[in-house]
Amino acid sequence: MRHRTLAILSGIVVLIDQISKQLVLQTFAQNEQLVVIPGFFSLTHVRNTGGAFGLFAGEATIVRTMFFLVVSCVAVGILWYLYRTMARGRKWIEAGFSFILAGAIGNMIDRFRFGEVVDFLDFHVGAYHWPAFNVADSAICAGVGILVVNMLQNKL
Repeated sequence: MRHRTLAILSGIVVLIDQISKQLVLQTFAQNEQLVVIPGFFSLTHVRNTGGAFGLFAGEATIVRTMFFLVVSCVAVGILWYLYRTMARGRKWIEAGFSFILAGAIGNMIDRFRFGEVVDFLDFHVGAYHWPAFNVADSAICAGVGILVVNMLQNKL
């Protein structure tokens, strides 16, 4: 029963991630921007060739792609193991791992398809600009947040 939670929740998040990225690819040229809330939020089609915040973006394409695919596969394996050993009967822990796993899979799909990740959520306030991200990145952050809150409450 509990593996079904992981599969359903992760599947929904991966589906939303991939559909949103496909809509961006079909709607926006690369680097095209649609201001949604002036001075705060835009939809901007960018490609992240590196990891978080452009990590390894300057490396050769094959090196970068292979590195991130291997790291993603290892991360998915570790997440699966942790989920099986730690989440038993703990709904919030299940949800946290499901979100992290879905985010890792969503971005891994992009790396397989394009050798890079499609980002489009672009927040900024005045001169301060947060790097663009996507639904998969949001899921990873939400999942980590859930796990941290549970750790702080000594429930993990």
